[in-house]
Amino acid sequence: MAVIEVNNLTKDYGHGRGIYDVTFEVNKGETLGFLGPNGAGKSTTIRHLMGFAAPQKGYAKILGMDCRKDYAKILKSVGYLPGEVELPEGLNGNGFIDMMQGLRKAKNQEGVIKLSEIFEIDLQQNVKRMSIGEKRKLAVIAAFMNDPEILLLDEPTSGLDPVMQEKFIEFIKDEKKRGKTILLSSHMFAEVEALCDRIAIIKDGRIVSVVDAAEVKHGLRKIVEITFIGKEDYKRFLNEKFEFESMNEKQLKVEIVMEDADVNKFLAVIVSYNVKFFVENPVTLEEYFMHFYKSDKKFGGVTNGKNH
Repeated sequence: MAVIEVNNLTKDYGHGRGIYDVTFEVNKGETLGFLGPNGAGKSTTIRHLMGFAAPQKGYAKILGMDCRKDYAKILKSVGYLPGEVELPEGLNGNGFIDMMQGLRKAKNQEGVIKLSEIFEIDLQQNVKRMSIGEKRKLAVIAAFMNDPEILLLDEPTSGLDPVMQEKFIEFIKDEKKRGKTILLSSHMFAEVEALCDRIAIIKDGRIVSVVDAAEVKHGLRKIVEITFIGKEDYKRFLNEKFEFESMNEKQLKVEIVMEDADVNKFLAVIVSYNVKFFVENPVTLEEYFMHFYKSDKKFGGVTNGKNH
């Protein structure tokens, strides 16, 4: 059963910025990783799910309710962790938590205490004096304090130190065991691999691939490295209809990208060549992701920062 439904969601801000026909769903008890670099459209999609923006086309639904029209009802079941944490000045951590509980009309002091101990934060501290990491921890407590069944997490570990990142990952693993439904937006491959059941890759506001995490781990695509005995065979092979990752005439070596469905075709072709050896290397999630971005000269890697 789909708990989160996004269908043809479109919001065009002009100049190539926005999201276009974004479609995916997250089933009950599933964690979907929303993977993409800064500006790809992750945060825009999540803001629509939170009812903060109205789409120009398509819809976003949670528990069968329209995210824009039924925002107040949906909020009772959703924990939201924004990508950028901005806290009101003049409050300490407890004051902020009290304010958020008041907005949600729900109080769970036991949950607040438990979370503050897990993430090691002093709630007496004034938010103005908090580091980026401490502000992120405070936002984590606000998102999880009422034990919501659905979680929208936008770059959740951004700003946390490595120890706290690991604690957060272990905490989410426990939440998964409890049957939570989670949409986790991230640019961190290790985080997505550790937590997600399926992965949706977004580029320039469009979903370019949705795959099972297990399939990527077990080699959805492979890099096959082939070394030829002679130059004639090497040059002839370059005319074959494969996706070439690299070519090295000096070493008489090529690398091709191959999916499982292409194996028989590859074997039928390679028997007519004099090959020194060939070896298959399963593609990591990072390599699979970069396959969609390698032609984008503006893209210099998945980095930290602001999403549009």
